[in-house]
Amino acid sequence: MTPVGLPHILLLSTALFFIGMFGFFTRRNLITMLMSLELMLNSVNINFVAFNKYLYPQNLSGVFFVIFIITIAAAEAAVAIAIIINLFRSSDSIDVTDAEEMKF
Repeated sequence: MTPVGLPHILLLSTALFFIGMFGFFTRRNLITMLMSLELMLNSVNINFVAFNKYLYPQNLSGVFFVIFIITIAAAEAAVAIAIIINLFRSSDSIDVTDAEEMKF
């Protein structure tokens, strides 16, 4: 059994980031776009933890960045869901093309 090294973790993180980017650019549903954005943020978190573990194992700065990003992502998700709920109440749709056509 081979140990999991930094290249394996970076490959996983890259795959997650590009899956999230693909989902963000190809979907028109705002909830799906939000989930894709969260997937991209989580892949960045994996990078921070991996580089912290393999390059500076005695330092915890990568972990602190991850905690900060998780906090910011939770606040961003709460605000985004509130905006999506408001948009749904006013137009009965959460499609991006319908949101572009609305006149505020």
